[in-house]
Amino acid sequence: MADDWLERLRPILERLPEVKVPDRHVPFNEKLFKYTGIPLILYFILCEIPLYGLSPQAVDYFANLRAVLAGNFGSILTLGIGPIVTASILLQLLVGGDLIKLDLTNPEDRRLFQGLQKLLAIALCFFEGTMMVFSGAAPPAEPSILLEILLILQLALGGILVIFLDEVVSKWGIGSGVGLFIVAGVSSQIIIGAFNPLPSPQQPGRPAGAVWAFLYSAMQGTPDWTLLAPVIGAIITFLIVLYVEGMRVEIPIAFAGIRGARGRFPVRLLYTSNIPVILASALFMNVRLWALAFQRMGIPILGKLDPRGQPISGLVYYLSPPNSIVKTLSDPLQALGYMAAMVIASVFFAVLWVELTGMGPREIARHLHRAGLHIPGFRRDIRVLEKRLQKYIYPVTVMGGAFVGFLAAGADLMGALGGGTGVLLTVSILYNMYEEIKQERLMEAHPVVRKFLEKTLR
Repeated sequence: MADDWLERLRPILERLPEVKVPDRHVPFNEKLFKYTGIPLILYFILCEIPLYGLSPQAVDYFANLRAVLAGNFGSILTLGIGPIVTASILLQLLVGGDLIKLDLTNPEDRRLFQGLQKLLAIALCFFEGTMMVFSGAAPPAEPSILLEILLILQLALGGILVIFLDEVVSKWGIGSGVGLFIVAGVSSQIIIGAFNPLPSPQQPGRPAGAVWAFLYSAMQGTPDWTLLAPVIGAIITFLIVLYVEGMRVEIPIAFAGIRGARGRFPVRLLYTSNIPVILASALFMNVRLWALAFQRMGIPILGKLDPRGQPISGLVYYLSPPNSIVKTLSDPLQALGYMAAMVIASVFFAVLWVELTGMGPREIARHLHRAGLHIPGFRRDIRVLEKRLQKYIYPVTVMGGAFVGFLAAGADLMGALGGGTGVLLTVSILYNMYEEIKQERLMEAHPVVRKFLEKTLR
């Protein structure tokens, strides 16, 4: 049961503008082209709308997290999905710590949680916009209160538009808007980073794209193989994630109502998918934002950043990836600190996500028991079923969280194009979208299956 103060908030949450849930079956082509394709096009258009009044000398302090944030610095979508993910982190911690009393297995409490998350995300659009402007991460072109307020409003508007675009895709399209925008941002970074033929700003005589730069160095008689390290890192990460996506533990189950009817309940190694890495990266982004704010106030308790936006000391330094093999080898202590932080944070968020989203042993056991399923050779008792599931779900969750954290950090240390975290997220998101598309095609081909799945999902 929700707290009294949450119940008093319910009228406000119910009046928040929202995208309604479809009251009909949405055909696959309509989902794909109308409610996934058009929001993606709008996302790219918004990424090209510049912030009016932003200083031309502004530096992107979150460049190495830009792929995960799914935003474009200097545009109206500078905040990207930051407010959405931050709101999710805060509410999960509050609910998990029992500071907000909500039973997420209760449909009414779940709706209340979702409304509260949207309200908090909208509030964070204004808060993070204010922090960006007053910390110097998005400085105005000239000192002016009106110009600062205008920048904050533009940043907040972009964040709110992302919230509603995500809602359109999640309810009417394929996958989620957050995942779709991450894939779009990372894919463009990989293509541009590998094949950009324009001259490099650092070395005007050499192409900016890694592949062309390597070919250029080879033609000069001194092939620089380190130029291909980001490309190789991205490819290796892509192949590893693609392979691991198919790894799972299969728990044998039997149907009590039909003798001899047996099946398997799969628990994937990546049980929580890419969620832990998204949440960990958003956490590190917020630490950097606060570090910048404290530095500007003259109390750099979280560390210092140089004028180019690169961390140079303190906690924020060890929560930032080196982003190249050369830097990793020159300062292995930072590399180890970043990898340890990413692994620990990913494991923490993996366990928290399982507990708060109905993926834990208790909830799974309840669903299986309600469907008349049990594990062969054990008593048909929900407590026995829960205890058996605990032996599989929790170890797999911890191993999966540690693995995705280690893989993302390792690819970041190699300087993989799109960022190691970005490549990891892209592959996982595309794999999940592929699975959803297969299910959609099955439902289109077999209406009876569609009706059965719709009833089950309800």
